[in-house]
Amino acid sequence: MSEIERIPHCSHWGAYTLLVQDGSIVGVEPFAHDPAPSPIIHSVPEWANPKRRVLRPMVRAGWLDKREHSDRRKRGAEKFVPVSWDEATTLVADEIRRVSTTYGNASIFAGSYGWTNSGRLHHASSLLKRMLNLVGGFTRHVDTYSIAAGPVILRHTLGSSDACDGRANTLDTIADHTETLVVFGALSPRTAQTEAGGIGVHRVESYLRKIVDRGIRIVHVSPLKDDMPEWVGAEWWPIRPNTDAALMLGLAGEIVLAGRHARAFLDRCTSGAEQLLAYLDGSADGVRKDAAWAAEICGLDAEAIRKLARRLVETRSMLTASWSLQRAHHGEQPFWAAIGLASIIGQIGLPGGGVGFGYGSLGGVGSPFNIGKSPAISQLTRPIDSFIPVARISDMLLNPGGTFTYEGKTQTYPDTRLVYWAGGNPYHHHQDLNRLAEAWTRPETIIVQDPMFTATAQRADIVLPATTSIERNDIAGNRRSDFVIAMKRAIAPVSESLPDFEIFDRIAGKLGVADSFNEGRDEIGWVRHLYEEVRQDAVGRHGFEMPDFDTFWERGYARCPVRAEHIFLAEFRSNPAAHPLATESGKIVLGSRTLAELGYADCLPHPAWLDRPNGSAEARRPNCI
Repeated sequence: MSEIERIPHCSHWGAYTLLVQDGSIVGVEPFAHDPAPSPIIHSVPEWANPKRRVLRPMVRAGWLDKREHSDRRKRGAEKFVPVSWDEATTLVADEIRRVSTTYGNASIFAGSYGWTNSGRLHHASSLLKRMLNLVGGFTRHVDTYSIAAGPVILRHTLGSSDACDGRANTLDTIADHTETLVVFGALSPRTAQTEAGGIGVHRVESYLRKIVDRGIRIVHVSPLKDDMPEWVGAEWWPIRPNTDAALMLGLAGEIVLAGRHARAFLDRCTSGAEQLLAYLDGSADGVRKDAAWAAEICGLDAEAIRKLARRLVETRSMLTASWSLQRAHHGEQPFWAAIGLASIIGQIGLPGGGVGFGYGSLGGVGSPFNIGKSPAISQLTRPIDSFIPVARISDMLLNPGGTFTYEGKTQTYPDTRLVYWAGGNPYHHHQDLNRLAEAWTRPETIIVQDPMFTATAQRADIVLPATTSIERNDIAGNRRSDFVIAMKRAIAPVSESLPDFEIFDRIAGKLGVADSFNEGRDEIGWVRHLYEEVRQDAVGRHGFEMPDFDTFWERGYARCPVRAEHIFLAEFRSNPAAHPLATESGKIVLGSRTLAELGYADCLPHPAWLDRPNGSAEARRPNCI
């Protein structure tokens, strides 16, 4: 037997070393710099199991015979016919050309979601969109399943989604300065194992232990006690599901009732506060939002709510909310209510105070974050701007020409004829799969590009077998990680599978845009180029020296310039006029002129408690500001 090779690599669950012997992976070792590596990394060798893989290009028999006139209801039931790569890429290129010419490029939906691997070159979603942008464009999705309503409301109330993207207070400042930590939802190392674009170091557990060691009082508000580790010793408040906004507003109302709200902060740093205050004290609707009101809705103790309200203004207090809170009816309200409560307390912009979202939702949220450039292949310029909100796939396919509202504007669903899904599985993460199954019969052609024979691939017309990351060269890194990681090819491609970049390059060639797609670079040329962009940005903008590519590739990793001890909105707090937010007022929006003008019944101009809808079809489709 040959000697064991040690191959650096990375996945969504962290960096690691693959131990390879005689062309097979015989072991996985965690990244030496990671204090809390995820055990999920040990599943990586299973990626090469041929029983789970798409082994060769396949075409559904009925579609191969009749093309766009085939019986679409046989998707998922009809047999596949193996074809050569040349035939498969010709079929794909011809379909893109046919649909764009006959119906327009908005009729092509590039549905990829991007989680197939952590590599930034073979990022299937970006490569698909890069190729389609070179031939006229496509319909895209905006926002994510993980968090959609949250960033939309934050963009209008805080001017950006930074507070939920990993740039709120870093956890080191909470560990050092916070005295009262209120966790709405989860804050657990269990859910912090993953990170888009990979992660070098898992730090959530380390910060939690520092928080515990300092004796910070932790109030954990969640229906599930294990949303925080038992060893944290948090005070558990078993709230009724989906009532977090009511508790936040009740706490804020108690503070206002006692006359202890931060009037100076509200006047200087917020706009529309008078609307929120009128709602809290009941002058707007005749209902005072206080501890008794919240307790009845949330199933909690009113006196405990009163005591917590007093403590929030007496101590340095930090509010955190999981991304999961906005995955519900009126999902924007708990995020906006948390901002409202934090503003009433008045500690936004102070060390260890304020509000942040998503701690523990991904591994990098709350850790020191990369202030340099992250490796990414450009999707190029979009020739058209046709889009849908991410979870409206079924609505789009079932209602061509129908309308929806997004950020206060009315948009139209395209007439989708072609769906190209690369590196994702909507039958795994989409809501109401029966409705999706019906919608899935509407497009004339569905192309799926994936390493695995997923439920989505089984329901395709054309299936293209992509390699997994362990069968190609790539680079991992993202804005929430302080490392970039070399992802070296460890084994040969399984059967006839090809790297995503090569698949799209072949299709681009048949569409006549290969030169613009590949820019004269092969796989390793692109990996080198992406790394050099990161390195040059680090030294040019931040004076931070990173090793040259060859050293990085040999070592397997490089550190990035990062910011630790970050205090969210500190500069804004110190001088709102000099550091205005990108909102309608330049301040934190607690009462929105935009929403007042729109007059939505299901999204008031201020944070509010809106009970669950009555189940009507209209109620199930809320407006999006």
